[in-house]
Amino acid sequence: MFRRHTLDVTDMLHSNGDNFLAVLVYPPDHPGRIPTEGGQGGDHDIGKDVATQYVEGWDWMTPIRDRNTGIWDQVSLTFSGPVKISDPHLVSSFFDDLKRVYLHTTAEFTNVSPLAAECTLRVQVALELEDGVCLIEQMETKELSIPGGNSILYTFSPLFFYRPSLWWPNGMGKQTLYKVDITVDVRDYGESDSWSHPFGFRKIESYIDRATGGRLFKVNGEPVFIRGGNWIVSDGLLRLSEKRYKADIKFHADMNFNMIRCWGGGIAERPEFYHYCDLYGLLVWQEFWITGDVDGRGIPVSNPNGPLDHELFLICARDTVKLLRNHASLALWVGGNEQHPPDDINAALKNDLQLHPYFKSPDIGTNLMNSHTWPKASEDPSRYLDGTHVYIQGSLWDGFAKGNGEFTDGPYEIQNPEDFFKDDFYQYGFNPEVGSVGMPLATTIRATMPPEAWQIPLFQKLPSGYIKEVPNPVWDYHKYIPYSKPGKVHDQIEMYGEPKSLDDFCEKAQLVNYVQYKALLEGWTSRMWTKYTGVLIWKTQNPWTGLRGQFYDHLHEQTAGFYGVRSAAEPIHVQLNLATYFIEIVNTTSSPLSNVTVEASVWDLEGTCPYHKISKNISVPSKITLPVFEMQYPKSHNAKPVYFLLLKLLDTSAKFLSRNFYWLHLPGGNYKLLETYRSKKVPIRSTTEVSLVGNTYTVKIKVHNTSNKSVSEHHSLPNFEDRDNQDEPISIENNGGYGSMNAEEPATETTEGLLSRVSSLFSRKNKHIQVTETKGDHAGVALFLNFSVFGKSSNSKSEEDNRILPANYSDNYFSPAPGEVLPVDIKFELPPNTVPQVVLKGWNTNGHHLSLQIPKL
Repeated sequence: MFRRHTLDVTDMLHSNGDNFLAVLVYPPDHPGRIPTEGGQGGDHDIGKDVATQYVEGWDWMTPIRDRNTGIWDQVSLTFSGPVKISDPHLVSSFFDDLKRVYLHTTAEFTNVSPLAAECTLRVQVALELEDGVCLIEQMETKELSIPGGNSILYTFSPLFFYRPSLWWPNGMGKQTLYKVDITVDVRDYGESDSWSHPFGFRKIESYIDRATGGRLFKVNGEPVFIRGGNWIVSDGLLRLSEKRYKADIKFHADMNFNMIRCWGGGIAERPEFYHYCDLYGLLVWQEFWITGDVDGRGIPVSNPNGPLDHELFLICARDTVKLLRNHASLALWVGGNEQHPPDDINAALKNDLQLHPYFKSPDIGTNLMNSHTWPKASEDPSRYLDGTHVYIQGSLWDGFAKGNGEFTDGPYEIQNPEDFFKDDFYQYGFNPEVGSVGMPLATTIRATMPPEAWQIPLFQKLPSGYIKEVPNPVWDYHKYIPYSKPGKVHDQIEMYGEPKSLDDFCEKAQLVNYVQYKALLEGWTSRMWTKYTGVLIWKTQNPWTGLRGQFYDHLHEQTAGFYGVRSAAEPIHVQLNLATYFIEIVNTTSSPLSNVTVEASVWDLEGTCPYHKISKNISVPSKITLPVFEMQYPKSHNAKPVYFLLLKLLDTSAKFLSRNFYWLHLPGGNYKLLETYRSKKVPIRSTTEVSLVGNTYTVKIKVHNTSNKSVSEHHSLPNFEDRDNQDEPISIENNGGYGSMNAEEPATETTEGLLSRVSSLFSRKNKHIQVTETKGDHAGVALFLNFSVFGKSSNSKSEEDNRILPANYSDNYFSPAPGEVLPVDIKFELPPNTVPQVVLKGWNTNGHHLSLQIPKL
């Protein structure tokens, strides 16, 4: 299933007529059967083939009919002359603290003609500048004679670069990609074939960290604290597309993740997947097609010797390496999920993927360089199958989990948020899988499931005081995971009050998603480098309409958990340790922070600020989590049962480095007072600027909580909008009617609802600006505001799901305190014949929504 095939059809084509391709499809040899009780990989027969395994069903996936049948990847026609290029290998080697860099290049050149070919080979490296202009950095040309019907593996002389622009993971720097072109010209024919590939100069190292026992990754000499997720496949039916890959990987970058693990029960991911990981800076852990559940460690034990055809497995593995090895994002190869391959396959992979001496330790390459004028061509690293990426035999070995193969990943269920910070939560340095809940929005449930599935779970009160959730059969089929764990975790949704409807249930689930996943990553980051080297969340997305373990659903709508981890994984971050209640500053960057300021303010449900503290002139070394001071409000005499905490981190110029927001309860309490807080409507003003490039809209919104401040003015710090050096909001004059705007042209006034005021104008720059206000009678926090984008056409029906998906939000599910102005940028592509509308909802908007009509520019 994972082997490329090439057929020469030159003599079969009709050059002057239509050509048809007929494909005869056979089912796989071992599709397997699904036991009544289900199971991980069904009856495990799927593991006898070299194929993807999730299709027989898992605890997060229903079995797929006609599984592993037919063509699943691209079929394409390519054209070449008498000599064609195959599988070039690009390797960069670094010396003198990354100052001197060499690009090594080897490719196979095959002469398919019966006559000798006199060839001119060329390798060229260019860097794209602004406006599509390319700067050629290096070029080499060589002459080569290839006998008829023969192939030659040719290694070019290394190309030298001095201080090239480097490729960095997400959050550490730019993802600079050079363009490498290889061409072959044949005498008396001209250009016979060409090959092009983006290439990032970067040095990846990986070894077991002595301090934590976890696997440590370095890129360009800098340690990378891994925060990422597990990935199955973009779509369970393998309806793969470049557009969907782009949206998927952009989402992961938006969450501030820096690694994706391609799980062994999935596929060898496609070059399009890796292309966008290259662009957005996501390191990739690529596993081969072995899982513990199917290959010898599941219930029942089956396939202890893996797939039946070991040689086919190795052919597919070697071909996969050739397909993916040039991508800057590729970080490591792993033999399997919670299992290593059979001994003979494992030994072959260890041999095939052994590191070149340059990449075994930091000193070997320098010593070799000093002792040789240059290695012989046969010793060139580009002649290895890979030679640059470490191979680990399985996901539970050698610095992952306990490191010896024991099942020590997980857990995979709801947790008390404070537990993620405790000493006894997880004992090992790098957790490759830890998972939790993942309920999507109510609109997604209605869009993907029949009305009988809109029934929320029954909440059964147990004698122990815990609640057991009983979901409907459709949710069971879609692998719903409950928000309670009787005996350990009280129902986290019920803590906000028992839900009364699907909308109520899903909105409260989003509150839990946000808290749960933000606490997970903040807990791990609290012990950065002292206890942990990284964590990968199980999972980031679902390849179908599942109801567990996801930050966005199969329709590409983000859950609130998406924005919880986005906040927690900031490169520079301020956070609350939920176990100690100390405020901590996280600096994952390579630069120290000097003279920064932390502000902590508590807001109660009445809109007052009973606690406010500022700590100045703090220095934070690089790569460290620093406790600053204890947040002591819960210990105060008049502490309220439920309250909000706003944290701000600023630099010496009062520019925002981080903002973080919590809703909290006193020990032993719950959030049920937030149920009555829904009725306290807070006034909101949004200033919106719209621009259009092609068919992509960019909507820049500043959301202003206009209720009166309760913190004295001399304590107040700049608004979060200053983080991006944005302009001040357009001023509005309260003239007793609708708002007006200071602009060269008069505003066009419209009214929406009883409690909103809308002003809009078209400027001479063809940008649309709109100001919308919603009145409110409460001075307090506007809790859990979230945007959605809808598209309306002339034939739209009210019951249809007319969301525009995907849409990228710079933030969502946010909570401005009194007086705060928070910027949100939204980008989306508009379908044809559609008018976009942006809607803002919130916990305490009292059933009223701000609706921004966005014109088609």
